[in-house]
Formats: sequence, C-alpha cells, structure tokens
Amino acid sequence: MWIRIVILVFIFTLGAQKANSQWVIMSNEADSLTRLGADYIYNTEFERAEQCFVKIQKMYPNLPVGYFLDAMVEWWRISVFRNTNIYDKKFLYKIDRVIAICDKQLEQKPNDLGALFFKGGALGYRGRYHVSKDSWISAAKDGASAYDLLIKCYELAPGNHDIMLGTGIYNYMAAVVPEKYPIVKPVLLFLPSGDKKIGLLQLKASANYARYAAIEAKFALLQIFSSSEFENNPWEALPIAEELANKYPNNPIFQRYLGRTYVKVGFYDKFEETWRKVLIQCMDKRFGYDHITAREARYYIGMALTFKRDYENALKYFYKCDEGSRSLDKDGPSAFMVMTNLWIGKIYDLQGKRNYAIMQYQKLLRWKEFNNSHSEAKKYIASPYKG
Repeated sequence: MWIRIVILVFIFTLGAQKANSQWVIMSNEADSLTRLGADYIYNTEFERAEQCFVKIQKMYPNLPVGYFLDAMVEWWRISVFRNTNIYDKKFLYKIDRVIAICDKQLEQKPNDLGALFFKGGALGYRGRYHVSKDSWISAAKDGASAYDLLIKCYELAPGNHDIMLGTGIYNYMAAVVPEKYPIVKPVLLFLPSGDKKIGLLQLKASANYARYAAIEAKFALLQIFSSSEFENNPWEALPIAEELANKYPNNPIFQRYLGRTYVKVGFYDKFEETWRKVLIQCMDKRFGYDHITAREARYYIGMALTFKRDYENALKYFYKCDEGSRSLDKDGPSAFMVMTNLWIGKIYDLQGKRNYAIMQYQKLLRWKEFNNSHSEAKKYIASPYKG
C-alpha cells in the first residue's frame, strides 16, 4: 500500500497560461479536441477519443500532449477490462513514446512546463501499472521520479489548479497512509511529510477550478471518500458519484461507485434501481460490463430484496451471485462469495429453515474470514438470525 504514496496521478495536469507552457501556442481547435477527447475517454468511447488525439498529434507532432492523451485511452481500457492483459503492451509502448518526446523537449528547454507535466504523468501512470502487477521496485523508481517532477512543476506554477491534482494526492496520501500503516514510516523518511487537510483542499480546488484535471480530481475525491481505509464518508462521496455517473453514463466504473455509495448511505430503492440498470447492461454485453460487475450487481440486488423481505427472489440473486463466484474465484472464496453465503444463511433463518442455515454458517467457518464472517457465523449458529 505504501508505494501508492509516490505513484502520483497527473492526468491532464497541463501548464498554466502564464508559465510559458506549450498550451500558450495551442489553437482553440486543439483545446476543444482535448476537452472532447477527455469526455470520450471518461464515457468509454475510446475509438472516438483516439480520433481526437490523432488529430492533435498531427497538429503538434513534436509536443507530448496528443501522445499522452492517447496513452490514457489505453490506461482506461486496462481499468475497465479487469480480466485481460491485451492492452498492456500497447499502453507501455505509448507511455515510453510520451517520455521520449518529453525528453527531447526538455533537452532544448529544461523548464518547459508542459514537457515536465507530461513526463511526470507518464511516469506516474507507468508506476501505477507496475503497482497493479506487484512490480514494487519498478513502481517505486517511477514514483520517485514522478514526485521530483511534481515539485519542479509546483515551483514553476504554484497556483495552478491542474497541478493541485498531483500535490493534493501526495499531501493526502503522505499524511494518511503512515497513520494507518505505521510499518511504512521508515520508508517515508526520505520523502516530505504530507498534510491531510491541505491535500483535500487542493483536490477540491482542482475539482472546482482546474481547466483539464477537474474530472480526475473529482474521481480521486470519490475514491478517498468512498474508501473505508481513508475517509469512509459516503455522504461526501454521494454528490460526486451522482455527477460522474450522470455525466458519463456509459462508464461502468462510475456506475459501480454510484451503486456502492447508495448502498452505504442506505438508499435502498436507489441502489436496487442502479444495480438493476448495471445488470441489464451486463446481460446486454455492453462495452465494459463484465462478469465481475454482474456478480456485484446480483449481490446488491439480493441485499435490497432481503431488506424488502422478498426472500424468495433475494435467494435467486444470491444463488446466481454464488454461482458466478465459483467461476470467478480462482484462489479460493472471495469476499463476495463469503458474504453471499452469509446472506443465504440469514434468509434461511428468516424462513425457518434452521438446519439449512446452520449448514451455511458452518461452511463459512471453513473459508477465509471477510468482514467478521467467522464471528457472525458463530453468533448465528448459537442463536438464529432474526433480522
């Protein structure tokens, strides 16, 4: 987990107009293509996004902007399609191309803000990729280099709201992670300390005022507020989740965050409605809606029906969720499989099927524990679940 402190997110952190950035010389057409292409990425319209960025590359073949944005298409493909590696090589190739173009720019102009930004962004995203592959040494190397570039960018344009995406993430993570994971403190001795409050303020400023980084800053805030490891504040996450899901209805990641947030705040009707829509997209095999998403949707629909005391239909969804887990879980029962079977046991108790309920709880004790599943199972073996 500690390595995420130094893996900085720079997507769309473009230079300030007053700081001799490459954006001073870019045309209105290129600026419009950048914004349009970014919206296409977030709405998972990847081919349309690529078309925008190819045009920018032709307009400015020696600048990194079009190439960096094109690499981000591959990053989001990797993010959306969680069960495949087919986009990895293309992503790494495009990232290396961005770095090479930036290095060429920096040889001529060492303080070129645009080149510094995009090189930092490329290194940051390559580091995040290495994190996903558990390649910690490579991730740390890229993350440290990205941090150095962030500091240089901040010195050149300290008031730029796009830069605040990177500084906000660093300040927040550098302050919070050591508190939750004291074992990493020795590793952080060589890096500046963070400030949680300042980090959140910078991310909020970026979300509200950044020219290019606003959506990415909002997504970062959504992840921070949604996570039980960090702020665990679903009410702060809710308006962000609704905004992103409504603005980019084709993005399964945003739809999942919206559904989870409704679950956490207890909006049962809304979360059932949201997850039913997600499940329909999965059944229609819509772009990016996979079997993992379908399992999650069935789990939450089953939960909503249980709260409505529609036990028979709830069981149908939990049975399908369990079936999906047996296909998806290659390394033993996942949290979804464990919690699904706990719900099935609870419903059996509510239906008066005590023997079946006890069999469910005993099964849970043979599996790895998630979310206090063992203590819950022992509790309901001793005394039936009553709702």
